[in-house]
Amino acid sequence: MQYIDTEGVIIKSWCNNPEGNALTQAKNLANLPFIFRQVCLMPDIHEGYGMPIGGVIATNGVVIPNAVGVDIGCGMLATGSSLTGIDLPVLKKILGKIRETVPVGFDHQEKAQDESLMPQMEDPDLYPEVNRQYRSACKQIGTLGGGNHFIEIQKGSDGRIWFMIHSGSRNIGLKVASRYNRTAIALNERWHSVVPKKWELAFLPIETDEAKTYLREMRYCLEFALANRKLMADRVRTAFRTEIPDVEFDEPINIHHNYAVFEHHFGKNVIVHRKGATSARDGEMGIIPGSQGTASYIVRGKGNPESFMSCSHGAGRKMGRQAAIRNLDLEAEQKALDDKGILHAIRGKQDLEEAAGAYKDIDAVMEEQQDLVDIVVRLEPLAVIKG
Repeated sequence: MQYIDTEGVIIKSWCNNPEGNALTQAKNLANLPFIFRQVCLMPDIHEGYGMPIGGVIATNGVVIPNAVGVDIGCGMLATGSSLTGIDLPVLKKILGKIRETVPVGFDHQEKAQDESLMPQMEDPDLYPEVNRQYRSACKQIGTLGGGNHFIEIQKGSDGRIWFMIHSGSRNIGLKVASRYNRTAIALNERWHSVVPKKWELAFLPIETDEAKTYLREMRYCLEFALANRKLMADRVRTAFRTEIPDVEFDEPINIHHNYAVFEHHFGKNVIVHRKGATSARDGEMGIIPGSQGTASYIVRGKGNPESFMSCSHGAGRKMGRQAAIRNLDLEAEQKALDDKGILHAIRGKQDLEEAAGAYKDIDAVMEEQQDLVDIVVRLEPLAVIKG
């Protein structure tokens, strides 16, 4: 961990070389009037909207929508199976079945899914944006989405076959995030807030009705994102059992990495914001994915208070999407995956935005956070479906 003590509070960085824009954003956070104690930068840190992705902060009495992000509740699910191997023809058939039953990218379900799969609202009037998006969300549950979301089948260092899902709250999370960030901007302007607008860190004091409604709707999005992953996992298990009827699966590990929550740290109750970071309490099981073509990890948290008991949510980007498309070599990226025997999703130039070359070295990322988590299982990719 490195210390940066030039700002309002100390910045603790588990990333040896944080990019310039991300570090600038971290310094903005460290000078907020309501920031608590420290700003934490995980090894996968890179620039985001307002707050860097891979950042963790705690605040006194306010919530910052941009410190949660637009994909509220985005997270991971992973589960091991009773399989110790899988033949290539069978693997291809399982992938085909998953693609038939799990819409990806901008695709939604053709029909609204059973409402029993959806999180419940005690009173829809208390959830204005969720209620507005509810009907369309009934067609989005059980769908992967695009960007860096994926379904991956893996071989674990424990000798077993695993699968992993990375997805979030789809459009409902985006709409909630956007609504309350706009609200926060308008209120901050009315209050003549001392936080510069250009920092993109508009906030809501928790005693306001707007903050209470945002937190309520944010929690719904967390529940929806989890329900979304669970439904996809059910369909992945069904795809496996279509080809291997007697396969058994563990209880899944589930985590999310874009959220704000009340927690107790350093003797005080605060609102911890994890944006592209996950909880890593002592003994807590977690998931740190790599990139297409590199390892992922099942981890156990160490409960390190210096990071607000947090760890990275993945490898982290080392170049933006457009930069990856411009600068990476398509044939070289494909060959690297083909040589490993991975069934991958790099088919054309546009797919390079999610190529392994666009991401940091996951093993270096894991090395930088040895004081935050212990590795339980290393997972090597066999096949991947991308949004």
